[in-house]
Amino acid sequence: MADTTLTRPASTGKGGATPTPTVGVVRVRNASAPARRQLVRFAFYRVDPAWRRLEPEQRAAHRAELLGVVERHAQLLLLRTYTLVGTRGDADCMLWVASEEADHLHDLFAELNRTALAGYLVSAYSYTSMTKRSLYFDKARPGNRGGSERLILAPGGRRFLFVYPFVKTRSWWALSPAERERMMDEHIRIGRDFTGVKINTTYSFGLDDQEFVVAFEADSAAEFLDCVQALRDTEASAYTLRDVPSFTCMAIEPAAMLEALG
Repeated sequence: MADTTLTRPASTGKGGATPTPTVGVVRVRNASAPARRQLVRFAFYRVDPAWRRLEPEQRAAHRAELLGVVERHAQLLLLRTYTLVGTRGDADCMLWVASEEADHLHDLFAELNRTALAGYLVSAYSYTSMTKRSLYFDKARPGNRGGSERLILAPGGRRFLFVYPFVKTRSWWALSPAERERMMDEHIRIGRDFTGVKINTTYSFGLDDQEFVVAFEADSAAEFLDCVQALRDTEASAYTLRDVPSFTCMAIEPAAMLEALG
């Protein structure tokens, strides 16, 4: 279930109509109605070194302006901030954003583009995806088949987020659904042994260059490393075409993320 700490009262829309109230990023709606899905973006940025040569007061003003944009939009959609300072050489920070409304993502990044700091930010990597019900059945969680919990991202408070785009080989999709399910049974079973690692899988078929974007939350980088190494031994791993680049992101408050830029 989504975190209800972001609950906002319904506001009056145009013409006096009252829009559907929201609970965090999840619309309160008739439970019998089809569940809506979220559009997701992982936006990685690096700062132009020229920005760090500006006067401290000017950099502080730039950070404050961009922080205001992030904090305002965080009331309208799921927005998590991460630093890659110290873990990656070609990206400094990342915004993980999700909403049921594409316009919310557009408005956020359009306003970011109008800030002074944006003139010094380079889009190092960007991945677009959507939530979708899992293609495979976790036998340890029989109620998960067809469940709606995967349609709404619910990030926890873990220290690290490990993100990478993922593409399967064409021969994987040529297998029968039953054969793919058999291989994924092993994959899921081994992954469950690493209890401190939570996976968030989103789908990009036709939306972006990859098929999936996977984002693993963990408090221990060592446990995640061991999990990935163990999964290399599974039969399904032989059908991986591409799973790079890979990003080690550290969760951080927006103000601290901007301070780390310089």
